[in-house]
Amino acid sequence: MCGRFTLSYEAPEAQQELELGEMPPDWLPRYNIAPSQPVAVVAEVNTRRVEWMKWGLIPSWAKDPTIGSRMINARSETLSEKPSFRVAYARRRCLILANGFYEWQKIPGIGSSSIPYLFHLEDHRIFTFAGIWESWRTPEGEDLHTCSIITCRANAVVEPVHDRMPVIFDRQSCWNWLAENRLPELQIMLAPYPAEKMGKYTVSRLVNDPRQDVKDCIIPYEN
Repeated sequence: MCGRFTLSYEAPEAQQELELGEMPPDWLPRYNIAPSQPVAVVAEVNTRRVEWMKWGLIPSWAKDPTIGSRMINARSETLSEKPSFRVAYARRRCLILANGFYEWQKIPGIGSSSIPYLFHLEDHRIFTFAGIWESWRTPEGEDLHTCSIITCRANAVVEPVHDRMPVIFDRQSCWNWLAENRLPELQIMLAPYPAEKMGKYTVSRLVNDPRQDVKDCIIPYEN
């Protein structure tokens, strides 16, 4: 799964790196993005405008918005089968901006203790997660846009820590995800990112607390 990630770029850097359109005026670098928080999303390929969406997909038909807390991830293998995801998969795909994600490795024989790792591209450049999004009408009559990160089986870098990983696109491949494609063509894109192009290192357990959104979260740390 993917339950925490980073987007530690400044807005002009991110815009230039991915050739993005309009950026949110309230952009700040993020070091510990957690579910239910706003995430930077591109949902329209022509303008490439970046907007905020809440992380945790709420289907348009949902009665209770708390369902979003259970839908931060969508498994690539069952996207076209799950009622919560299949319409968004076909019609409302998005790119979720990031430059790293966290996973925790359990330590045998030490109870619930675990070591946090930060995974990144080998060159530490910005990338995007494959995502889907929905619009949900609040009781006040406002449209709330929410999203989910698509996951696949882990590659050789992630697998020793976790058996799943987010689907990652680099700047060369990401825009194909928003193009008009048939489902079989989309499914081919949902593969693990090449392991030889990724790296990882351990970070402080400070990242365990989602309230800690500080640069210290991404600094290498020997646990």
